[in-house]
Amino acid sequence: MSPAAAYILIAGAAYLLGSIPFGLILVWLVRGQDVRQSGSGNIGATNVARTGGTGLGILTLVLDALKGYLAVILAMLLSRRVSGTDLALAMALSALCAILGHVFPVWLRLRGGKGVATAVGAFVGLAPRAVLIVLAVFLIIVAIFRYVSLGSIVGSAIFPLTVLVLDRGRISTASLIVTFAASLLIILKHKANIQRLLSGTENRLQFHKN
Repeated sequence: MSPAAAYILIAGAAYLLGSIPFGLILVWLVRGQDVRQSGSGNIGATNVARTGGTGLGILTLVLDALKGYLAVILAMLLSRRVSGTDLALAMALSALCAILGHVFPVWLRLRGGKGVATAVGAFVGLAPRAVLIVLAVFLIIVAIFRYVSLGSIVGSAIFPLTVLVLDRGRISTASLIVTFAASLLIILKHKANIQRLLSGTENRLQFHKN
């Protein structure tokens, strides 16, 4: 296999992994409902928790993060088997494509989630120290203000800077570009949330039993 073919395979596999709509599938299997018809209409963990219960929300969060992480690991394994491929580029490419798959899944007419959990999983494989710090900031913001969207927006905004501070000289240029691109995409996907936060109409985090 040529390096070009390997990159295409990595990108395609990462996109398909990222495009698996776990939230939609879980709510349909357990509740017999379409999560897109409830709450915000989003297929991510927050709306799944509101619609199907906290347990399903947590499971969705874990699975969405896992698909991002697995995409990066698969890229690493494949790139090491194909001579001439750049490991850092392959892993960065897979991270970006997994996030794009979640945000723009072909199965759902390109209407997916906001990509936060998938990005976290993908970047655990690229910049784990930065992920830990951003997760801590996210949890603090959510605990204080009870806005998941606010925690996601702030976390996405500071993540590239955190990577630059902690992993400068270790992380590749391609990974840095992907970091900035993914963070910008996630913030843009929260446009409606930002408007609701500014108007004071954003929903606060609540927990419901299954």
